[in-house]
Amino acid sequence: MVRRTCVIDGDTIWLEGVKIRIADIDTPEISQPRCDIEYDLGIRARDRLVVLLNQGEFSAVPIGNRDEDQYGRKLRVLMRDGRSIGDQLVAEGLARTWSGRREPWC
Repeated sequence: MVRRTCVIDGDTIWLEGVKIRIADIDTPEISQPRCDIEYDLGIRARDRLVVLLNQGEFSAVPIGNRDEDQYGRKLRVLMRDGRSIGDQLVAEGLARTWSGRREPWC
């Protein structure tokens, strides 16, 4: 299956055939959650990201000096009108600002 443009979870999307890791946030896992709370919050983050991205044009901007993560995903910050879409998820309690390492959600 070829994915073109879709939301995988709260911090991973496919955009025009390119897999992108949203570089400025971390959201709960939905594919391998460690508890029900993590899964439920991860679903809410994913669904909210869909709504935010569908509100209009945005850009995927490189951050720092790393282009890709260890899984080959492009590292980008999603921006609209000078604001990070990831910051909106953080403000709503659905994500954390990326600290450089994963923190537990359970």
